[in-house]
Amino acid sequence: MFDATAMTTVDTRAVHAGRDDLRTLGVHVPPIDLSTTNPLPSVDDGGNAYEQLATGGTLPADGSAVYQRLWNPTVARFETALAELEGTAQAVAFASGMAALTATLLAATRDGQRHIVAVRPLYGGTDHVLAGGLLGTTVTWAHPDQVVNAIRPDTALVVIETPANPTLDLVDIAALATAAGDVPVLVDNTVATPVLQQPARHGATLVLHSATKSIGGHGDVLAGVVACDADWAVRLRQVRAVTGAILHPLGGYLLHRGLQTLPLRVRAQQATAEKLAGWLADHQAVHRVHHPSVYDPAALVGRQMAGPGSLLAFEVRGGAPAAATVAAACRLITHAVSLGGVDTLIQHPASLTHRPVEGDAKPDGALLRLSVGLEDPDDLRADLAQALDMIA
Repeated sequence: MFDATAMTTVDTRAVHAGRDDLRTLGVHVPPIDLSTTNPLPSVDDGGNAYEQLATGGTLPADGSAVYQRLWNPTVARFETALAELEGTAQAVAFASGMAALTATLLAATRDGQRHIVAVRPLYGGTDHVLAGGLLGTTVTWAHPDQVVNAIRPDTALVVIETPANPTLDLVDIAALATAAGDVPVLVDNTVATPVLQQPARHGATLVLHSATKSIGGHGDVLAGVVACDADWAVRLRQVRAVTGAILHPLGGYLLHRGLQTLPLRVRAQQATAEKLAGWLADHQAVHRVHHPSVYDPAALVGRQMAGPGSLLAFEVRGGAPAAATVAAACRLITHAVSLGGVDTLIQHPASLTHRPVEGDAKPDGALLRLSVGLEDPDDLRADLAQALDMIA
């Protein structure tokens, strides 16, 4: 007899994770619970449930969900599914990727340790929060091979993003986790997705996603999620309950649905990205292409990642003015921020997502970031060709 708990491939898990009880419920798709408040079985049971949920616990079997800010079953389904794909015990979802990062920093520094070690490049919002010390943290920026020397007694967290946004630099997670020792490691896995990379299997403590991107995949839901062990999940849920950064149930439903097609979308978009990266590398108007299929010095694709991914960047000849011309000249490709969606987007990181990044850490003005969608590769190549002709 088939054991439904023994799903071995990411494709099968993506379709079925978080849906174990649907037959028992007599439904084919997960229900959406929009309740903001819930009936209490009694004063004592309600109070006990509130205490358990507000301090980061999960729904008590004989209690009540009390209030949507504390817990929601639709969001919890998505969390269960994402944790299964990432290979972690639990996951905690938030109203945005930055809300997820904020909660992680607050949870990591609650014991008075305020120092963060971070490896650039990072998403511009993450860089800005760390560099500005908005949450009372201090940061030491370090190259991966400098992390071991950057760690101090008051270091609360090591933060990396791999592949990095926007240059697609890869970091060896296992080597960095070894260098970090007992200090927790947070990996932003937004670009790779759990289809191509599961950082926890390589030693990461926390795995963060801007679920707005590939997990949602259609540009219609804003969310973040952190996959982690049970102890960290308690800390994160407590921050979420107090600060109110809960994901809306409809967002949870859309993200859970998005997981079902995530492997298909990621692989199809990746195949097109590889074709475009090769074509751009040979174009006379392009100075350099950033994509793991073109440059992977540590051979992490195949060892840490299952593939190079669907995000790429390229630097055009002529600097920032030329880059602006190309972005504005695209017709099929949309000039917009974000990534991982079904349609292809192009943007200028130095002016937009990474505008607040300081000094030499800011992306080159000639660099454009391309998030490859599901369009035909030939159509995308034709649009890029006519845009690049504007600066040739």
